[in-house]
Amino acid sequence: MKKRATVAPDSPDRLNVIVEGSKVVGDMITESNLRIDGIVEGNVTVASKIVIGKTGQINGNLTCGDADIEGKIDGLIKVEGLLTLRSSARIVGEITTSKLQVEEGANFSGNCTMSNAGAKPVSRPAAEPEENVIY
Repeated sequence: MKKRATVAPDSPDRLNVIVEGSKVVGDMITESNLRIDGIVEGNVTVASKIVIGKTGQINGNLTCGDADIEGKIDGLIKVEGLLTLRSSARIVGEITTSKLQVEEGANFSGNCTMSNAGAKPVSRPAAEPEENVIY
């Protein structure tokens, strides 16, 4: 018997695809890359990278490692790495990401929070107490 080689979760050989014309109702969770060209009605959690094509749409929350968006998302978006909004992207909701790249023409309605999860907070010296202050 031959042993199967282990394939990394973010390998191009492990790609889930929701093609145009398909609709998924319910939450999706995957360890490998995901491309959506259809519609997902539910929350999507991807351990690595997600690509949402021009015809792709998510009506729910997205949590992932990296994201490249050309389509539509209506919901909360949490990206650990790089979020790229292409010119055809249409986003309604809250974004939390560590890196953001936006092409001219992308449409975003909501709030964006930049979080550097790996960065150390900058420590500021404590203010010295004021002594002998006369008013």
